[in-house]
Amino acid sequence: MRFILPALAFVVLTGCSSGPTVVTPASEAQKKELWEPIAQLAGEWTSPDENGKPATVLVVKVSSNNSIVHASMMPGTPHEMTNVYHLDGPSVVMTHYCAAGNQPRMRATEAKDGTFVFRTDGVTNLRSADETYMGSMTLKIADADHFEEDWSSYKSGKEEPHVQIQYTRKK
Repeated sequence: MRFILPALAFVVLTGCSSGPTVVTPASEAQKKELWEPIAQLAGEWTSPDENGKPATVLVVKVSSNNSIVHASMMPGTPHEMTNVYHLDGPSVVMTHYCAAGNQPRMRATEAKDGTFVFRTDGVTNLRSADETYMGSMTLKIADADHFEEDWSSYKSGKEEPHVQIQYTRKK
């Protein structure tokens, strides 16, 4: 009994986990396909406002020794939201810090012709199964100065109407 209690205490205090998940790093080809196009979005982007005039709606920065891309949507407004992209092995993970207060995490495992399809990989701070959250986003990079995001939200497990945003690089 003297040895069982200390052993049990060790298991409880250290947890039963086998440790952190280790991934196989992305190959150079995967980095070129999945990471470089997103990192090259660094800069300021405009999209037409309700009057059709270009407004700065997205500021993209590369940070943390080129390991993340930080995108601020609608910077300086009460509805500012942040997307953070990073490589996770041979895929790109994007966490959307939503104005709704939840944080959907989405993953893209490939990019074809500049198109990345991010699908839900989990949502933190989802307070109810009926709460709305962003569940997928398709990123289409047309060229160095133009790209589009197509966002899909979900409520009660059902897809809601898409939101499409067209961006032009601010010069």
